[in-house]
Amino acid sequence: MNFLATGLISVTLLVAALHRSSAPAEERARLEESEVARVLRMSPLPPPPPDPTNAHADDLAAARLGQALFYDERLSKNGDVSCATCHQPDRAFTDGQAQGRAMARVDRNTPTVINSAHNRWFFWDGRSDSAWAQALGPLEDPREHGGSRLQFGHVIDRDPRLRELYVEVFGSWPDLSDPERFPERGRPVPGVPEHPLARSWNAMTAADRHAVNRIFANLGKALAAYQRRLRSTRAPFDVFVEGLREEDPEKLSSLSDPAIRGLKIFLGKGRCHTCHDGPYFSDLEFHMIRVPPRDGREPDIGRYGGVPVVFDDPFNSLGLFSDDPEVTGRRRLGYLVRVPHSRLEMKTPSLRNVAATAPYMHHGFFETLEEVVRFYSTLEGALPPHPREKLVDPLGLDEREQADVVAFLRSLSDLELSEEWIGPPRGGLQSTSSDI
Repeated sequence: MNFLATGLISVTLLVAALHRSSAPAEERARLEESEVARVLRMSPLPPPPPDPTNAHADDLAAARLGQALFYDERLSKNGDVSCATCHQPDRAFTDGQAQGRAMARVDRNTPTVINSAHNRWFFWDGRSDSAWAQALGPLEDPREHGGSRLQFGHVIDRDPRLRELYVEVFGSWPDLSDPERFPERGRPVPGVPEHPLARSWNAMTAADRHAVNRIFANLGKALAAYQRRLRSTRAPFDVFVEGLREEDPEKLSSLSDPAIRGLKIFLGKGRCHTCHDGPYFSDLEFHMIRVPPRDGREPDIGRYGGVPVVFDDPFNSLGLFSDDPEVTGRRRLGYLVRVPHSRLEMKTPSLRNVAATAPYMHHGFFETLEEVVRFYSTLEGALPPHPREKLVDPLGLDEREQADVVAFLRSLSDLELSEEWIGPPRGGLQSTSSDI
């Protein structure tokens, strides 16, 4: 039987082939031919798109260096914070908190870095335009790592293993041994020239500042290369889609009846696919989602605040440290404008592994998927609608429909990542593996 040639796919028959025909026929979900065609476009998740602004994005040695850096607590002011402090492997590379906390609490929820190389913009407000630029922000944020680029340079300089691998990847290493030229700590502090870190930084020559900025950018590129290796692509939903392609009843049984009903709602009445589209389950854009702020605070202005930040970032894709400013950089930023209707808009997150990344929304407002689906079903307590945002209206799902959508969302999780890339490098910084 060719499923695409039929007007209707009966999951009842497929399940009956597996001797699960005892459930009432009316309880069996049915996929229309048009739904099948759409589902087939939702899996598999392809490899992440290339990033020409990072010439080392797919370099194994760069990924190994980035892996070491990701778990290195020396890249923080107090020596207690690493990237893994908030992006914990056993929590799907999140932290389980409503709002992240390292040196201090931040304003937003910690997103997973699994499959994050598929993003077009980074952070909830899109204030970075590449994975490597995004990796740099937390390193110097006083609430996160709280360090400085001069400090990080000295960490590498004094660790022969890291320095050797850095040279293998990036070709050379500057001499940082003169404390008059290269103080222990220092970084730009915009608007606060008398800040001790700014004074150390500004006392350096322009050439020496550029050398340190180059090191800093390269650390971001190595961290991005590592994060590209954190991929999950075979959730139960992906197995189900394989079953559709192969007409394999066993693979089709990977989704429960509630999950299949939830899939139909996702594609139909729920309109979820409007924003959570494609194999990554995100349109990679920004929307005003009408979720109220926490604790009576003012709403987060989101994308409206992120646009000027990405333009001002010296490590953006148009900058001196981009490996492709003329083509990729201009394509990413050449047509970007800050518009009033972007106020309160947030980036659409991927729904892959969503069941493992609670709490939800940009500020961790909801504890469970059930709460999220209930909110969008009723919009009880929601912010007023955005004049230009036409996508968020009450869905009017009943309790069973809400439970079915949650069942489908749970089918999008695959936490079986390659063990080679979980935790610090095993057995040193070298590896013979080359698969991404």
